[in-house]
Amino acid sequence: MKLRSFWLAATLAALCVVTASAGQLLWGPMLGYRSHREVFLSLEVKNAKSITLDYWLTGKPETKQTLTQINPAVTPAGGQIVQFRPGMLELGSTYEYEITIDGEKIASAAPARFQTTTLWEWRTPPPNFSFLVGSCLYINEPRFDRPGDGYGKTRETLKLAAETGADFMVWLGDNWYYREADYSSVSGLWHRVQHDRSIPEMQKLLGVMHHYATWDDHDYGPNDPNWSFEFKDEALAIFKANWGNPSYGERDNPGVYTKWYWSDAAFILMDDYFYRDDFRLNQDTEAGKVQWGRRQLEWLKQSLLQVQTQGHYTFKFIGNGTQFLQTLVSGSSHQAYRREREELLQFIAQHNITGVVFLTGDVHHSGVYRRKVGETWVYEITSSPLGAASWNVENSPKVNDAAVVKGTLVGDQNFVQVRVTGEGAERALVVTCTDKQGIQRFEHTIKATDLGYVPPRRTSSRGN
Repeated sequence: MKLRSFWLAATLAALCVVTASAGQLLWGPMLGYRSHREVFLSLEVKNAKSITLDYWLTGKPETKQTLTQINPAVTPAGGQIVQFRPGMLELGSTYEYEITIDGEKIASAAPARFQTTTLWEWRTPPPNFSFLVGSCLYINEPRFDRPGDGYGKTRETLKLAAETGADFMVWLGDNWYYREADYSSVSGLWHRVQHDRSIPEMQKLLGVMHHYATWDDHDYGPNDPNWSFEFKDEALAIFKANWGNPSYGERDNPGVYTKWYWSDAAFILMDDYFYRDDFRLNQDTEAGKVQWGRRQLEWLKQSLLQVQTQGHYTFKFIGNGTQFLQTLVSGSSHQAYRREREELLQFIAQHNITGVVFLTGDVHHSGVYRRKVGETWVYEITSSPLGAASWNVENSPKVNDAAVVKGTLVGDQNFVQVRVTGEGAERALVVTCTDKQGIQRFEHTIKATDLGYVPPRRTSSRGN
């Protein structure tokens, strides 16, 4: 009996050790890009040996497929970021999924499902959709923050955003804020993202819609840095590990810039820091001063020509961390790099690029801007801040900017939703701003025809 008791105790102890060593979920699952036949999912775990994704067509469990990752690499912050890209999926279909960590099913804060893109091109009018725009999310961590009141003011915007029913969210930079104790080391950089991404208020938002992102200064490095930041390559690796964009820069020109397509809209996100010259340089005496750099600017021009020629895309959204059209405040905005700005606007006018709307963040207030370019209008939607402190817009010189659409400046924590609706000449963007109390602060409609759009005559031609 004593021997039997000994072995029973030893077995129970071994089981306890196995249980204690099972991996844990830190954040996620998060939905990244979506396409006709592929999607992206990611999560971060800790002390995990095996992570499995099972997915199947809704209502058809017999179609289940499985992807597994064994002993994923450990980051300098001690986590393990796992990325899945289930491919060769059915067009326009809904899938359910289940993730297990070391054999244990995880509980997701959002419904465990995703949907592929419908093949509407040459077949039907473009589907309506909506997306969110946000930037400047500061999550307090007092031992690393500056003394005094925390710079992070709310997390309510994250919970409200998750309830909007939007298809995806575009994060426009300062998606986390590196502190002095973070950007002095590689492990510090990795810690910041893990800490902020793991907060409870984030989890439903990550899983209930798809996410795309670019960066600004605080999720690239220190405040208002330039291309000399010593950990810029590590910052890029961290960004790529924590977001699910379809691409990042080009093979011989790294960065976070990317593009994707959703219904009749092309989205082009720019990288405003990897190649940025210091904003304090005088561009009147420094002829080569750039924010994007020549290679990236030419890539943007070619991308605009491509989507204009394809004919499917009513709207061309260009996302950038810092503001583009405003002219009264310089600093890190494109007012301090206006040669690039004017070159791009001239190119848009010269080639009759229609439907251009800039999406920007950074400035701790939201608003809508517009400028006449050639025979049409170019708009800018600024969305900031999600959670960081806001500016008193009434005391800002931007109130007097001729480009501001009156009644759209909001100096409070908020996010912006853009609904793309209507058919043909009635296609339009309905832009709304919601603050941290859930109150709608403005609604503004931008008609596609205001952006120079002329509905094309659809044919079944495949081109030459």
